[in-house]
Formats: sequence, C-alpha cells, structure tokens
Amino acid sequence: MRAYLLLLLIAAAATYLLTPVARWCALRWGAITAVRTRDVHSIPTPRLGGLAMWGGLLVGLVMASRLPFLDAVFARPEPIIGIAAAATIVCALGVADDIWDLDWMTKLVGQVLAAFVMASQGVQLYQLPIDGVVLGSHRVMLGLTVLVVVVAMNAVNFVDGLDGLAAGLIAIGGAGFFLYSYQLTREASPGDYSSLATLIVALLVGACIGFLPHNFNPARIFMGDSGSMLIGLVIAAAGILVTGQINLAVVNTRESFPAFLPIVLPVAVLLLPLLDMGLAVVRRVGSGKSPFHPDRMHLHHRMLALGHTHRRAVIILYVWTALFTGAAVALVWFSTTAVLIGLGVGVLVALALTLGPLRGRSTPGDPGRPGPAGPPRPGPAPEPSAAGAARHAADAHRHAWHAAPLPAAGAAPGPAAVPPPAALATPLALTDPDPRTDR
Repeated sequence: MRAYLLLLLIAAAATYLLTPVARWCALRWGAITAVRTRDVHSIPTPRLGGLAMWGGLLVGLVMASRLPFLDAVFARPEPIIGIAAAATIVCALGVADDIWDLDWMTKLVGQVLAAFVMASQGVQLYQLPIDGVVLGSHRVMLGLTVLVVVVAMNAVNFVDGLDGLAAGLIAIGGAGFFLYSYQLTREASPGDYSSLATLIVALLVGACIGFLPHNFNPARIFMGDSGSMLIGLVIAAAGILVTGQINLAVVNTRESFPAFLPIVLPVAVLLLPLLDMGLAVVRRVGSGKSPFHPDRMHLHHRMLALGHTHRRAVIILYVWTALFTGAAVALVWFSTTAVLIGLGVGVLVALALTLGPLRGRSTPGDPGRPGPAGPPRPGPAPEPSAAGAARHAADAHRHAWHAAPLPAAGAAPGPAAVPPPAALATPLALTDPDPRTDR
C-alpha cells in the first residue's frame, strides 16, 4: 500500500508542477477556450491541462519501474506499453482538438485507434467475472473492448463542463477503485500485492489531485479534450484489467453478487458521466440533431438552473459519485442488504442537497419572497461607483481583446493592437483576482 501511495503522491506532484507549463503552452499556441453561449465561464481560459496530467502519469510509470515491489508487473511490459501508447495518442489528439477544433469524426477515429492499440497489447476484455464464463471469440472481445474505451472517453468528455468537475469525479471514483483493486489483489495473490490495475488507477488519482488546485473554481486552466479523453481512457483500462487479472475461484466472497464487482465498480465510478452522455444522446437524436451537437442541458447545467452556485453544484456531484462508488466498494466487506440500506439513506441525503434550492423558491403571489410574483418595483437607479466603473472598463477590455483579429505570423503588432487582459497576461499565476470565472 505504501508503495502505491508514494507513486500517487509523485504523480500528483509532477502534475501540479507541470500544469503552469501546460498553461504557458496553451497561451503560446492559442489553445484558449473562448466564451460561448453554452459555456458557464465568463472570460477566455487556457486549456491543455491534459498535457500536465499525461506528464504526471508518465513520471509515475517511470518511477514505478524502479521499485522492486512492482517487478512482476513490469516483467510483462506489453500492457504497460499499450496503455502508455494509447494515452499518448489521445493526449495528442486532444491537444490538436484544443488548438484547431477537430470535427467529431476525426476525434472518433483517433479514439478508436488508441483503444485498438491498447487492446492489441493485451489490455482487453476476455471473460465475464462469473465462474470464468467466456463472452465470445477474440474478435468479439476486441471489438467490445474498443467500444468500452471509446464510450468511457466520451462520457468523461461530456461531463467536463464545470471547474474541477471531471478531475474531482475521477479522483473520487478512482480512489474507491484503488481500494477495491488492492483488496482483490491481496485476496487473490497472498504475498504479492503488485497489480497493474492498482498501479495505473493510483497514478490516475494522483494526476487528478495534482491538477485540481489549478482547475477548481475559479479555474486558471481547463483540462481540455487532452485531459478528459486521457482520464477516461485510463479509468477504462483499469476496469478492463480488473476483469481479467483475478482468478475468481480463489477469491473469498460472502455472497455471489460481489462477483459482479469488476463490472459494477467501473460503472459506478462513471455513473454520472455515463448518465449525462446517455441523456444527451437521447435528447439530441430525439430532436433530430447530431449526438455531438452541443447544448446547455447537461447535468451540471441543470444543477446551476436549480439555483446552486458553481462550487456547490460541483461538490454535490462529488457527493453523488462518492455515494455510488462507496456503495460498490462496500460490497467487498458488507452484505448486499446492508449496502442497499446504506445506499438508500445516502440517496435521500444527496437528493435533499440537490433539491435544496427548490425549498427557497416562492409560489406565485407570495410578495414576501423572491419568485415569479411580479415585476420588481421601480426605484431610483443606484449611483455608479468607482468599483463598478472599473469592472465595466475591464469587461470592455476583455471583449475588445477577444474580438481583436490575430496578427499574421511574424508580423509585429500595430499601434492599435489590444493587449491581452490581465487574467491571461500572467501565465504562471495560480490565483485569479476576478471571481466571475464560472463556466
């Protein structure tokens, strides 16, 4: 356990230190998220945070290869090479998309390629974790593996809409996944606790934790597609490895249902992203649009519409992920009945937190509370203050900077060029003086 925790901290530290470098690269290469109607943030924000997370994962893998404790894992390097190669492909694909806005078909082809590369190196589904029942032929399993990985990448990408949301969800879910994989390895292989699934999920949690200080509201950088696709691929790889690494005949379980955990747990970790993606696809296809057509109807948009603040919405979604992941992991130690009772109580608490703002809304005709009772009473307009004037000037400056055309390559800026706003002029700053950075 200590070796895994050490590697988690190394990945977190490496990601934290590399994130300002990734932010500088984003500013240099023009990978900046402009303010769009479907977004929540109010100022242009650099992306490419996935570059730092990719670097943190690779640093962790290199350090892990030097630990004698993990010699058995690195004795068979093909799966590690497959994961590293696939991670590099999706990160490069995400960087290209963050800079040039690739079309959805190009991204889908790249995702399939990355998943196929990883599966061809042995990271693929082989059988259901139920008495070793084989699902199908090698080709069927290869295709199913590619499908699972592509779905996971897109699910995380769909939910990446608020500061710190995707990184926090995967960090929380990954922590539960780590505990389960470690416990399962201990029961299956007494005396040898080394496991590739446990290793990569520990590194993934570390990368997410290291990125969160830069990404939590108010975010100084977004992970972009380079990050969302990367962490989706790695969590999918961990789930796939868990289904094939354990001989369930030697695992002591109290009931038959926990035998499904290698499948249930990855679904629990990605439950919110999968739910969000499924609802989005049904909603868009049902209205005659492309499944990849953007809108403002994601789960996080609905949380904001209920009246939650940016941070509160993110934290409540953290609670939901911790609830379902914790319930899945608890099946290792507790009976199914006890877990379901605890899950039911937790769902009631989470629902109360989610729907809390509705209690503060008034019914029509209630003049004593805010609500749709009627138009506001007219009154004298407030006198403009110096702070308000400064804020309006800053807003005008941002809009002028965002609307100004980019100079030709190699050309010096003319006298009328608009300098970038202060929020983007200091790449290595870790705090944002402007509180209105909600996406």
